[in-house]
Amino acid sequence: MKAIVCLKYGKAENLVLQNVKKPKPKDTEVLIKIIATSVTASDVLIRKLDEPLIPKLILQLMFGFGRPRNPILGMVTSGIIEDKGKDVTKFEIGDEVFAYGSVSSTKHRFGSYAEYICLPEAWNLALKPENLSFEETAAIPYGGLLASHLIKKTSITKGDKVLIYGASGSIGTIAIQLAKNLGAHITSVCSSRNFELVKSLGSDVIIDYTLENSEKQLETYKYVIDAVGNSKSSTLKEKSKKALTLNGKYISIDDGIPLTPKEAFINLKTLAEQEKIKPVIDKIYPLEQMVEAHEYVETGRKRGNVVIEINTF
Repeated sequence: MKAIVCLKYGKAENLVLQNVKKPKPKDTEVLIKIIATSVTASDVLIRKLDEPLIPKLILQLMFGFGRPRNPILGMVTSGIIEDKGKDVTKFEIGDEVFAYGSVSSTKHRFGSYAEYICLPEAWNLALKPENLSFEETAAIPYGGLLASHLIKKTSITKGDKVLIYGASGSIGTIAIQLAKNLGAHITSVCSSRNFELVKSLGSDVIIDYTLENSEKQLETYKYVIDAVGNSKSSTLKEKSKKALTLNGKYISIDDGIPLTPKEAFINLKTLAEQEKIKPVIDKIYPLEQMVEAHEYVETGRKRGNVVIEINTF
């Protein structure tokens, strides 16, 4: 099968298209023919591995030294079950599914930058929402699970003022919708080119972080949600950390290891089916243009998600 192999940590050009052995499912696994996957900020972080010494050492202990232990990156899958192990009971051959290759910090599996992947049926795997395309479904798991992790740290009630920093990214676009579903009054922080997008998702107030003195537009908020973490900062961001009401809370995606439990994954499927969340796709690339896709995500300017088309349907 065709797959993108990461030859070593570093530049995007280290991602090379190769022919590799097609996997076979174990007794409790399904074999998925992948129609679409996505390139996430985490994929880029792992591929580059240019973190400070201690975080870099920790990441290499987790993922491998010199190059990824599993050289085929990618954790998002949207596709069709082609085969299954003898003990699989929840899925049938031909089922259209989507998946995220992580259920905890110790249970994770890369490999979706390829035509096929095997995943345990008990992991974050479910039937694809029928109202979404394979490409749209591939835009849900990463941002959706991380946004769910952030929102779970809140107790949002109707009318609560919530500021979301990094509102136009894969995490932020879902966080807006999850918070809006709970009745929040949303202030979104992004650049002016993304104003219409975040407004369409439910933002009530929008602040352009690129403008001088933009911090003067801040009010006070029950929750300030940082959907980009330490990778980006500004005067506005630093001021927003303190723009809290009494007992208000600042929540960053970089605080601890995000949890990706099965119940959160299934909840995203339900919300998508009910049209209560809408995945956002910026660009779609073929598998052969994985280098270009990584370079685009690395600019930090993507809106929502970057999707990769692998097999046709």
